Amino acid sequence: MKNCFIFILLLLFPPTLAVAHELPDLGDVSQATITPREERQIGLQIMRQIRADPSYLDDPEISAYLNNLGHKLIANSKETRPGQSFEFFALQDSTINAFALPGGFMGFNSGLIIAAQSESELAGVMAHEIAHVTQKHLARMIAGQKYSMITSIAALAVAILASRSNPQAGQAIIAASQAGAIQSQLNFTRKHEKEADRVGLNILLDAGFDPQGMSSFFERLQKAGRFYENGAPSYMRTHPLTYERIADIQNRTHELGYRQVPDSSDFLLVRAKLRALHGKSTDAVNQFRARLQDKRYINEAVERYGYIYALLRDKQYHEADSQLARLYTLIQTDTKPDMVLKNHRLGKAIQVEQKGLQAGAMIETLAAEVKLANGQIEDAFRIYRTALKIYPQHKALIHGYANTLLQNNQTDAALELINRELQFNPSDIPLYRLQARAYAQQDKLMLKHRALAEVYFLQGYHDAAIEQLRIALKHDNGDFYQLSSVEARLRQLQKFIEEENEE
Repeated sequence: MKNCFIFILLLLFPPTLAVAHELPDLGDVSQATITPREERQIGLQIMRQIRADPSYLDDPEISAYLNNLGHKLIANSKETRPGQSFEFFALQDSTINAFALPGGFMGFNSGLIIAAQSESELAGVMAHEIAHVTQKHLARMIAGQKYSMITSIAALAVAILASRSNPQAGQAIIAASQAGAIQSQLNFTRKHEKEADRVGLNILLDAGFDPQGMSSFFERLQKAGRFYENGAPSYMRTHPLTYERIADIQNRTHELGYRQVPDSSDFLLVRAKLRALHGKSTDAVNQFRARLQDKRYINEAVERYGYIYALLRDKQYHEADSQLARLYTLIQTDTKPDMVLKNHRLGKAIQVEQKGLQAGAMIETLAAEVKLANGQIEDAFRIYRTALKIYPQHKALIHGYANTLLQNNQTDAALELINRELQFNPSDIPLYRLQARAYAQQDKLMLKHRALAEVYFLQGYHDAAIEQLRIALKHDNGDFYQLSSVEARLRQLQKFIEEENEE
């Protein structure tokens, strides 16, 4: 029990401002006896609890950015095995932290993303975490538990997430008592951290990022660590983010020289969006307004984008619309002459080139949200329709358009869009939720519960998914093919659970 607790503790409640967790050495990789599927199932159990936590950021644009960046690193890595799964997600948490879970799940606190001063720095942290997975550090740890306490792992995840908002919680007190046991394993954890540094740096280089990003971010974290919360357990203040590790990375990158890698527009806009979501909405508005007034920004378009999101969050809809017009004017004014669009209006493709910023889909999505908030429905529809022709795979546009269609009783059009997109993205949970809403509006209860079953299954609630399919079969308002489809899916899930239980 103690080792399992330490394992989850380190994954979800890591030490001082660290971007990596401490893991004991359980021997050679060949000694790990856990299969990739079993590791994935453990990760899914933990993710159920994380997705249910209020800090989980269920934002399609933030999620898409992290996953695009992560898979760019993975695609150029020689370390990953064929078919290995990875999923990257964000938590609304101001502390600077990142962690890896069994099964390739990797979490990044909003505080870390905001603190990264370049995309190469964020990519350096991500590459380090990917290395923990590819080197099977987690698999070896799980294998050492002899498959025990898997259910307790998911329960402990909830407890530790709760302890973040309530430091006096029982699990937080128990966590402190584990400090000695973890401290005794520091020699092994330093070995793993150095290995993740070495492998992660290679991943970073192969993907074309600036290798200095890893060392510069780690060095800044080490300095910031001195000011961590005084009440933190001692092992949090003595995490092995040592000068030796940083010097080792710097020595390896010294001969490579500086590689200037421009930040992507999505990196800049995602950071601005996270700042807009941080803290109280009125505080976020005031902070953006002050920076714009004092011209304390690197890129005005990015700053104004964040300001509009903060205004929306603070329900200052009219001002958000006014600022959106200023953003469009700014974009056109600062666009290179050969890139200016003729007859530009809301909904047309936006081409921005200003100090490295090239943006389109995220700004179009924001524009549609502003118009909807101000009751300008037709303008919102026009933006969605035009933008989706240019950015057909942008999930926030797809979800937003489908939701707007449903809100305006255009159910058939919404279902046509949703069903088409599910053919290309069969794991898109928000789309299944929207599909369930659409079928409910049409009073097609069998299909509604079939859609909800897919939501629960993808979230890892397999028993609840089966229950939804059974409820679906109690409704006879579907045709023969729909009924057969529900029955077939029920048999498929029942077989899946049986095989899972046998393992």
